[in-house]
Formats: sequence, C-alpha cells, structure tokens
Amino acid sequence: MPSRESTAQLLVEGKNDQHVIWALCKQHNVEETFTVETPNNDSGGIGSLLNSIPVRLKIPRLKALGIVLDADQNLEARWQSLRSRLEESGYNNLPISPNADGIIIYIPEKPKVGVWIMPNNRLPGILENFVAHLIPEGDELVPKVENILQDIENDSLNRYPFNKRPKAFIHTWLAWQETPGQPMGQAITAHALNHLAPIATSFVDWLRRLFGEA
Repeated sequence: MPSRESTAQLLVEGKNDQHVIWALCKQHNVEETFTVETPNNDSGGIGSLLNSIPVRLKIPRLKALGIVLDADQNLEARWQSLRSRLEESGYNNLPISPNADGIIIYIPEKPKVGVWIMPNNRLPGILENFVAHLIPEGDELVPKVENILQDIENDSLNRYPFNKRPKAFIHTWLAWQETPGQPMGQAITAHALNHLAPIATSFVDWLRRLFGEA
C-alpha cells in the first residue's frame, strides 16, 4: 500500500532506482524531506508504477509527488502513458513533450507533481543509461567494454536482448572496478562513478526544485 505518512514522495520503478537516488542524494547533501518508494512497496515495475499514481495523488496531506520512470524504447509513448494518468487525476495543460530539466507541475489545491524520464528526458533508455553517464570522462575501460560486447554480439553469443544492452554494459564496467561487481548505488558512494557529472547535477537540481529545497 502507498505510504500515508510522508507528505513528499518520490515514486520509482524498482530497488535499483532507489539505491542510485539515495546515493546521489547523500553525495549532494540533499535534505531528507521526501521518501523514495517503489509501487506498493514491492519489486516495482512500470505497470505497477503507472497504476499507483492516481491512488497516491489522493493520499491525505500529500504535498509533492515525484515520478521517475524509464523511457525504454519510446520516450514519447512513455510520457503519453503517464500524461493520461495525470489528466485522469485532474492535472491539465500538461506539456506535449518532457522538458530537458525535468517536469514540475503546479495545480492549485493539488499536490505538486514532478516527472523525470530516464535517462535525461530527451532520449530513449533506462536507469542504466543514466548511470553510464556517471562514468568518469575519458575512462579507458569504456571502449574495451564496448569491444567485448560487440564481439560477443557479432558471434551471436550474447544472451541478453537489445533493450537490455545498457544493463550488460554498465555491469560489465562495474565488474572491472577496484571492488568488482558493486551495485550502482554503492559505486556512486565509493566514487567509482562521478556524482558531479552534468546529468547527475541536473537530476539533483530537479529534486531540489520539486521538494522545495533551496
């Protein structure tokens, strides 16, 4: 069930999103004014997330709801799916397309709503594409990871579908770090990934605007 205690909530698809966001907030000293939750406190998923939005927006005393979801292969289709849920809840005059710096919606007498579509509100992709942008610039392992993936794909040895390639990429790169195989959130905390990358600072700025931190 949705939390009925927190007046500010950030809704994400799954546990990986939670840990990445918690790590970024810690590194950027973001004040803990909101909770980070998956749909129904379970393993999450896009269907559960979309279906839970109208319910969450009816939570008493809710002041702000942030929504983070993957664009997957079609950003515009994903935004339209979310847009229709918001319109059903009385949020009108919504933008046709997502804003590059994240969406924040103000409707009188309704909770403020924010939307960030991974990776950057502009391109198709998923959380792992976002995290790949946190790899330090000029990292020499990046082309080697690309070559390895390309080699196994050329030989039809890959067991992952095309839409899961970003996961294969980032987890291969993480497997070659000082602490092999760290989860993405831990890699941010350990500074293997750069929390000051432009995409990360843009995301944190959106969080601060949404949840009222100056």
